[in-house]
Amino acid sequence: MPPARRVDVAMVAPLKVGLAGLGTVGSAVAAMLARSRGGLIERAGRPIELVAYACKDPPKDSTLDLSKARKFPDPIALARDPGIDVFVELMGGEGDPAKAAVEAALAAGKPVVTANKALLARHGVALARLAEKHDAALCF
Repeated sequence: MPPARRVDVAMVAPLKVGLAGLGTVGSAVAAMLARSRGGLIERAGRPIELVAYACKDPPKDSTLDLSKARKFPDPIALARDPGIDVFVELMGGEGDPAKAAVEAALAAGKPVVTANKALLARHGVALARLAEKHDAALCF
């Protein structure tokens, strides 16, 4: 097994995550990003930071510290924000606002990560075409 590579965090720009949806899954993702910072740096080769979020209700996990992240009232504005590198959609539902937000991120050329099975089942082919057109990744 090769030795673990050391990452000089000061030399590598962080991957800036925008997260839409802070329900059960979104809150767990936000907590994992905060809790597993060191391990993520080693595995990804760079820091991964939650820099912005959008949610309509308070987070399911009331212990989350979101003080360093910008709050967006609108997930579509978050998806278009030039301050994020990747858009993570965890709102759920096959329609808007999830669909419109994913479309906005892909149209802006941003990679999208989603756990939204309903959205992909209903619009997956169209979203994949949009991702291909704008050279953006659609991950699930």
